[in-house]
Amino acid sequence: MAMTKTEPGFLWGAATAPHQVEGNNVNSDWWARELRIPGGELSGDACDSYHRYAEDMRLLAKAGLNAYRFGLEWARIEPSPGRFSNAELAHYRRMIDTAIDFGLTPIVTLHHFTNPRWFVEEGGWTGVTAVARFEAYVRKAATILDGVDWICTLNEPNMLALMVGLSRAARRGEPTAVTPTVEGQDGFPVLPDPDPEIGRLLIGVHHAAREILKKETSAAVGWTVACQALTATPGNEDRLLEVRHVREDLYLEAARGDDFIGVQAYSSQQVDANGVVPHPPSPTNTLTGNAYRPDALGIAVRHAAKVTGVPVLVTENGIAIADDSRRVDYTSKALRGLFAAMDDGVDVRGYLHWSALDNFEWGHWKPTFGLIAVDRETFARTPKPSLFWLGHVARHGHP
Repeated sequence: MAMTKTEPGFLWGAATAPHQVEGNNVNSDWWARELRIPGGELSGDACDSYHRYAEDMRLLAKAGLNAYRFGLEWARIEPSPGRFSNAELAHYRRMIDTAIDFGLTPIVTLHHFTNPRWFVEEGGWTGVTAVARFEAYVRKAATILDGVDWICTLNEPNMLALMVGLSRAARRGEPTAVTPTVEGQDGFPVLPDPDPEIGRLLIGVHHAAREILKKETSAAVGWTVACQALTATPGNEDRLLEVRHVREDLYLEAARGDDFIGVQAYSSQQVDANGVVPHPPSPTNTLTGNAYRPDALGIAVRHAAKVTGVPVLVTENGIAIADDSRRVDYTSKALRGLFAAMDDGVDVRGYLHWSALDNFEWGHWKPTFGLIAVDRETFARTPKPSLFWLGHVARHGHP
């Protein structure tokens, strides 16, 4: 099908996460984790977006986009337990105002994987203080969210549950090796299932945060889920249901009382009798080892809408690739699948590309997802053709 113009008010934008672009997030658990890995790559200055966010937003708006998803960094806002930084709150308020001034709808994420170090030392998400600590942070964050129409509480709680489980296993001395390749062709290892017990803890955290935000703001509130577009091999439909529930549907079902569900989709995998089938080696695999599957977005959006029954906001979709023409090809095909779902009645409110910038990809610099290249030494921004292509789609509804 040919792309057609979307409805007025449809959000077209790009997304980032604070730890991946801001730089020098020294009070976070991820900063500490990076320092513990011998020979590992460091986030360091990242893209210096803490200081250069206005330039990033200007480039997105100039290209024709009308939305920007970014996060607040809890580790900056609450550097020690119960002590909040007014300066950092003012910084993030300036980011919100700058986005609005550029004509970009701000979609604000309150937690994107990183925690304050002190929170982890208290026991983290499985500690007795977890819910109360996050509630206090959310109440303080809500004081600067006036005029924000979209708030995401937790980013990818299914992946967060996996991370928490792996960290707990590491503390017990259990093997936890799941390091992904950054070369691509050899595929990406199948990650273990997230622990449903931890998942249910995070669901409680999300619902508590949602209640606060619905009282304190006028924003639509939801969370984002890593949607893996899983499909069954012949005869393994029941196994698919089992695997998908523990990896994804537990978190989608928890969004049924939300205002929207954030869908984050990159690739697709099959499920056989043994579980998720690894991405096979292929010269077309991406720089993270994922299979080149632009159809994943349409599959994921349809499934998320069916399970949740709430409107969909595509909060992440993209590809780690060096060849920008393949990024355009991938995104064009992904959008065709998205538009087809919309034509079939799925309520989709927007599309946010991952990522606005080539950034620090949780331990690696090589996977490049960005619409904008960033010089690691000078921080000079260079928009890629894919940014202008997506801006054209945003303005005209077709390539």
